[in-house]
Amino acid sequence: MADEVRMVQCKKLNEKLPGMKRAPYRNEFGQKVYEEISQQAWEQWLKDSVKLINTYRVDLAAAAGQRFMMEQCEIYFGYKDGQLAETAWVPPAEKKGE
Repeated sequence: MADEVRMVQCKKLNEKLPGMKRAPYRNEFGQKVYEEISQQAWEQWLKDSVKLINTYRVDLAAAAGQRFMMEQCEIYFGYKDGQLAETAWVPPAEKKGE
């Protein structure tokens, strides 16, 4: 029983998928993500968030950096209206001059 997989109806991927083992943040938003976002979607966010961190040189130790990333996470998962920040990342196949 202890290793039973918790399933969630993933808000991001619109499928019933395995959920996370614990909430990613210790706040109300983290609880919402835990209940409504799959592990797969969370892993996608982690990969995409690196692009934001690198593009904007986000200092995750600073309050401003944490607020920026939290807001981007809320937009990414559809909990907040807005445009996800652009990144400088270009897929390898699209790089010019190669």
